[in-house]
Amino acid sequence: MPDHRSPHPTDTPTGDEAPELLVGLVVSPQVAALLPRDLPAVLTGLLGRRHPGVVWRVRAVEDRLAVPPADGLDLLEAARDRMLDEDWDLVVALTDVPLKDGRTPVLTQLSPVHGVGLIAVPALGAVHVGQKARDATVRVVGELLGHDPDDEQQEELVRRARQRAEDLGEHPEDNAVQFTARVLGGNVRLLLGMIRANRPWTLVVRLSRLLAVAAATGVLTLVASDLWLLAVEYGPWRLGLLTALAVGAVTGALVVGARLWERPRRRAEREQVALFNLATAATVAIGVVVFYLAVFALSWLGAVLLVDRDVFAAVVAEPVGAAEYVRLAWLTATLATVGGALGAGLEDDDVVRAAAYTRSGEADPQ
Repeated sequence: MPDHRSPHPTDTPTGDEAPELLVGLVVSPQVAALLPRDLPAVLTGLLGRRHPGVVWRVRAVEDRLAVPPADGLDLLEAARDRMLDEDWDLVVALTDVPLKDGRTPVLTQLSPVHGVGLIAVPALGAVHVGQKARDATVRVVGELLGHDPDDEQQEELVRRARQRAEDLGEHPEDNAVQFTARVLGGNVRLLLGMIRANRPWTLVVRLSRLLAVAAATGVLTLVASDLWLLAVEYGPWRLGLLTALAVGAVTGALVVGARLWERPRRRAEREQVALFNLATAATVAIGVVVFYLAVFALSWLGAVLLVDRDVFAAVVAEPVGAAEYVRLAWLTATLATVGGALGAGLEDDDVVRAAAYTRSGEADPQ
């Protein structure tokens, strides 16, 4: 299929040369007949009008991506691999495979971290399929770049598009740490946009076993009187260090256990894979911090309800007040989070990967 480019390149709002983004459109052969042949050209024009600060190119290919039985996660990973192979900046796959979030049918699944989106063509209904596919594709491309449809300002999207399109200069003498630092330093805004679009605070909601293990660990540790003695003796610095170690343990267990850390297959992929890794690790870390805060709140509530003040004071041999209960909840939450690191090993790898870098959009067949 031909490669189409925006017919009217425009300047960015800041007056700089407009960035050029190459969007890969992967169409399943099973749905190709339902879509107009000029879809790439139509999408190029629509994207140019919707986001005029970017020069858009759309390149379409036919590829089912994964052999059935395949789910959304398989398709996302296959589309990501195709994007790396073709050196695209973003990729949207129009698939015949029904997409689900749990048991709920959805129209789209996105991985903002990787710049990959899926659209389930069967969920578009039986009429006006081409028009709906066109509109859904434009919307998915905007969401992958963090576009807010309620915000008419395009400057941030243009900045993210530029960072998606530009590659770092080659420095053969760089080691892995130096290269990663250069990627981070040159793509701060892009990384923040990728992480925000990924909604890391929702990570823990999908990790049910992790929550269950942490809750059980918290109950067991809270009723241990030895823990009360340690809590009143530990100062903020020691508790803070233990918290950092606990959060790091859970983050590492999730990233390593679910094989979220990737290695580039060739030199040309180094920057994109480094961005994937940085954004995924940050997404997981933020999600774990949110989890820790939730466990802390539950621990504090449990301490207030279960630990009698007079008994607490008798055990520690000193008066206790709000500060002692906070420290008890702090230490309990830390130990419960360490227990959660063990629970992370119980989670299914696919569940962890899906929770770490995908989100879904509801199906709308109308």
